[in-house]
Amino acid sequence: QVQLVESGGGSVQAGGSLRLSCAVSGRTFSSYVLGWFRQAPGKEREFVAAISRGGGTTWYAESVKGRFTMSGDVAKNTVFLQMNKLNLEDTAVYYCAHEPRRGYSLNDYKYWGQGTQVTVSS
Repeated sequence: QVQLVESGGGSVQAGGSLRLSCAVSGRTFSSYVLGWFRQAPGKEREFVAAISRGGGTTWYAESVKGRFTMSGDVAKNTVFLQMNKLNLEDTAVYYCAHEPRRGYSLNDYKYWGQGTQVTVSS
């Protein structure tokens, strides 16, 4: 049984940083593409970042490029999303997802975590 558990969310002031974690169980995270998505109130869930099968390549949404970084810890079977220079528009529930059915940036993955709230204030 594949499970994804996010953690690390919280409240931070604009300009601050947070690191989200996505702990994977039931398979190794590197066996499929793993993505991060977010959903702000009243908006659709959107792509944030993804890491390739094997972990050699990462992709980022334009809105977070240069500020967010994905990495993986094979020993912990956990993927991280380091978020720097956070702004108000980054406020959302963040989800990790595994095994995309189509493209890595599409909101169509087989497994999803429960989400973790990130709130950025001025």
